Amino acid sequence: MNTRMRRAAVAVAAGAMAVSLAACGSAKEAGDTTKESSGAAKGDAIKVGLLLPENQTARYEKFDKPLIEKKIAELTGGKGEVVYANAKQDATTQNSQVDTMITNKVDVLIIDAVDSKAIAGSVKKAKDAGIPVVAYDRLAEGPIDAYTSFDNEEVGKVQGKALLEALGDKAKDGQIVMMNGSVTDPNAKLFKSGAHSELDGKVNVGKEYDTVEWKPENANTNMAAALSALGKDKVIGVYSANDGMAGGIITALKAAGVNPLPPVTGQDAELAGVQRIVAGEQFMSVYKPYAPEAEAAAKMAVALAKGGKPESTSTVDSPTAKGVASVLIPVVSLTKANIKDTVVKDGVYSVDEICTDKYAAACAAAGLK
Repeated sequence: MNTRMRRAAVAVAAGAMAVSLAACGSAKEAGDTTKESSGAAKGDAIKVGLLLPENQTARYEKFDKPLIEKKIAELTGGKGEVVYANAKQDATTQNSQVDTMITNKVDVLIIDAVDSKAIAGSVKKAKDAGIPVVAYDRLAEGPIDAYTSFDNEEVGKVQGKALLEALGDKAKDGQIVMMNGSVTDPNAKLFKSGAHSELDGKVNVGKEYDTVEWKPENANTNMAAALSALGKDKVIGVYSANDGMAGGIITALKAAGVNPLPPVTGQDAELAGVQRIVAGEQFMSVYKPYAPEAEAAAKMAVALAKGGKPESTSTVDSPTAKGVASVLIPVVSLTKANIKDTVVKDGVYSVDEICTDKYAAACAAAGLK
């Protein structure tokens, strides 16, 4: 694996992610004072370019964007400006968006790459223009300055462990289908690796897919093909790398008349996924607390925009950059049993949002009131 994580001695917690913002006056080598002088002169009046990858997954515009904007406003006394663009799953569009950000002379970029390799040239362009880059959620290639995400191999392990728990002593009584994410997303590789580390030798993998663009409709098509090839009575579980695909998978299972539904995993704790968990259609999701991740990115970006260095809790190696300062956030296995203590307690969703009329009876049975 190209990515090597050297974790801090203790688990990352939201309160332990302080970033040094006082380093804006630190000395640089002679002839390399442009960004330092600019940051020092501007003080809090910085311009942050935020590039998110797509709007298929609910999290990006519902959580990540407003959380990052809020933290940057807090860190800059309301003087910092966030310039936002969404690539809508198009790597070429995202590269053009970087060009626009460079033209607009942003002081720092936060990039969640559509394609980790395709973005490398644009990251270099930004660096050549004196604009530092924070890789957000996905490990972009190129000369990035900092990185924050979740422990993505651990995500896959959590999913794999949950599927084994659901299958119990029947784990080898049939076959499972593995629905991995997009090959253009480096996180998908880590999810897949983590899941295999838990599942290999303990289940029979009948079919495995890398799902183009993470699209639910592609997962639906793949699942239908798997059921046709394996037989609907032979599939005892489905590893789904995220909730959006889990929705497409469950639709395919229902369309094929599979009853009862086999356990299906997920990730992102999307509202629809949480509701499927309450209803017993989806076994679990992975809850990733977006606030600590977004806050870490904002702190790193502000520090870099002012010419400083972000503190980190670990380092990460990408195929093109070594020892990148990083903050990795822990994740939680979300099941029916802990919805109240996770997404409800953290204010991600209210009980009313989850427990619409359609799910009222299931919510009552699950103790969600």
